[in-house]
Amino acid sequence: MREQFAPLGAAVSDSVFFGGRDFRYHGQQFAWVIGSTLYLRVDDGTRAEFEAEGAAPFSYETKKGTVLVRKFYTAPEFLLDDPGQMLVWARKAIDAAGRAG
Repeated sequence: MREQFAPLGAAVSDSVFFGGRDFRYHGQQFAWVIGSTLYLRVDDGTRAEFEAEGAAPFSYETKKGTVLVRKFYTAPEFLLDDPGQMLVWARKAIDAAGRAG
């Protein structure tokens, strides 16, 4: 993912995050990779667009059931084959992270 996000410039950094990697833009987390799955930050303004592309929220299991983290959604699959669109959607995630503060 470093190569995919490199055109965003030196403001992008990454580090270990819960057994995966997180990606930040000027310190704001906009993406993470867990296993082989890329998740991008969403907000109320972008969530529907992600859902329309079949993206799903990050989830994990606890003893009490499934927990959905609706701030991060799987990256739509077509992005993995289209570097230009990956950057477009990464910028949407960066904007969502910035709006969250």
